[in-house]
Amino acid sequence: MYEYAEAAVEGAIAAGATYADARVVVSRTQSIDVRNEVVESVDNTEAAGVGVRALIGSSWGFFATADLSKKACGAAGARAADIARASAMVPGDPIVLADVPVTQTSWESPYTIDPFRVSLADKVDLLVGVTKTMTDVAGVALARGNLTFFDTNKWFVSSQGSRIHQHIVESGGGYDATAIGEHETQRRSYPQSFGQFETGGFEVINRWDFAAHAGRVAEEAVALLSAPEMDEGEKTLILESSQLALQIHESVGHAIELDRILGWEAAFAGTSHLELERLHSHRYGSDLMNITADATLPGALGSFGFDDEGTPAQCVDIVKDGTWVGVLSGRDSAAIAGLPPGGMVRADGYARLPMVRMTNVGLLPGDSSLDEMIADTDDGVYMATNRSWSIDDKRLNFQFGCEIGWEIKNGKLGRMLRNPTYTGITPQFWGTMDRVGNEDEWVFWGTPNCGKGQPMQVGHTGHPAPAARFSNVRVGVKG
Repeated sequence: MYEYAEAAVEGAIAAGATYADARVVVSRTQSIDVRNEVVESVDNTEAAGVGVRALIGSSWGFFATADLSKKACGAAGARAADIARASAMVPGDPIVLADVPVTQTSWESPYTIDPFRVSLADKVDLLVGVTKTMTDVAGVALARGNLTFFDTNKWFVSSQGSRIHQHIVESGGGYDATAIGEHETQRRSYPQSFGQFETGGFEVINRWDFAAHAGRVAEEAVALLSAPEMDEGEKTLILESSQLALQIHESVGHAIELDRILGWEAAFAGTSHLELERLHSHRYGSDLMNITADATLPGALGSFGFDDEGTPAQCVDIVKDGTWVGVLSGRDSAAIAGLPPGGMVRADGYARLPMVRMTNVGLLPGDSSLDEMIADTDDGVYMATNRSWSIDDKRLNFQFGCEIGWEIKNGKLGRMLRNPTYTGITPQFWGTMDRVGNEDEWVFWGTPNCGKGQPMQVGHTGHPAPAARFSNVRVGVKG
C-alpha cells in the first residue's frame, strides 16, 4: 500500500506543495445490537482509500479518494496542493512544522483473540443471554446489548521520508436495562453508559464478564424507580471511576486541545478557558491532581504507535501537582506555541483531515481505596455511571447527571438515590479533590464516540481513572 501513499505525496509535491503526507487506510468494523433477546442489527462495513495533506504557505489542502490506483492517488495529491494554494490566497503567516524524527517502521496493537474470527453465533448468544437475564427481572421493560469491533490498517508516507505501517485492533461493547415506572424511567448500564472499549481483541469482552453483572444491573434499574431523589445542597462527593473518566474528558481533555486554545475550533466545538501564556502557572486543581496524556498505555483505547502525522506516541504531562503544564498538540500548533509536538493528531478514516485529538488523558492514581474514601466520609454522596452531561464552550461551567447514587453517612453507604446530579466550575471543582484512588482501582476507560470537527469526526479516546473524592460540591440541582 505504500506505493499509493507515495504517489499521493509525489503528486502534491509536483504541484507545488512544500510538504505533503498521505495515509492509505483500510478498515473494517462489525457492530451487533440485540434488544430484548432479539437481534436488531448486524452491521459489517469496510472502507479503503487514501487521504493526502499538502502545505503551501499559510494553508493546508486536503483531498481523499477511494480509488487506490497510482494515477488517482497522484491526482489526489495534486488536488490537495491546489486547495492549499487557493486557501493561501487569504493572508496569513506561513505554517511551520515542529520537527519529528524521520521513521520507517511498523507497529501493531497487541491482541490475543482476533474478534473477527470469533463466530457471529457466539457473539449473538452472549448478547441474547445478558438481555434475557435482564428482562427476567420483573419491572425491566427494555434490555439492550451491543458489541463492536474495529480492525484498522494505516500506511503513512511523508515527503520528509517517513514510511509507517500500523495495525490497530479495538474491541468493546456493553448493555443496559431500562425500568419504566408510573411517572419516569430509570436505566442502569454496564460496564459504563457508553460501553467499554479498549485496544485488544475478544479477550477484552471476556475480561469484563458480561454475564456476571446483568442481574445486578437490572435489579438496580428497578430499585431506582422507588428510590428517593437527592436533596439539593453542598456535599462531599465521591465519583466512581467511569464517571470521573467523563469528567476528565469534558473538563480537562477538550480544554487542553491546543487548536481550541488557539481559536481554530471555535466554530463548532468552542474554545477553552485556558490561555497559553498561563501555561506552567495556571492552577487547574489540588496538589493531588496529576493528569497525563499517554498514548503508550497497553490496552487503552487512545493508544497507538504513531499519530497520523508520523509523530511517535508518547506520555505528556498535562497537570502536575495541580498546575497546568501541557497541551494536546500537532506539528503545526506546537510550532506556533514553541512546544515539542505531542503526537496527538488523528483522523476518522482516510477521508478526513487529521486534527488534534485526545490520546489517553487520565488522572494518575493516588494512595486511597474507594472503601477508605467512603469510610472517611461522614456526610456525602457516592455517584456512579454517567447519565447526562452539559458543559459550556470554554469547558468551564458544567453539570453532570449520574445513573445512580448512594448516601454516605458516618462512613457507610446508605440509601440508594435516583437522578443524582452535581455541578461546578472546572478549576474550583478540581481544587476540592482531596482523595484519589490507588493503582489497584485504576481503570483505562475508553470513550469510542468523541465528536469534533466539521465535517464531524468520531474519535476513540482513553481516560485512565480511579475513584476520587471532592469536598463542598453542589449536588441535587434540578435544572
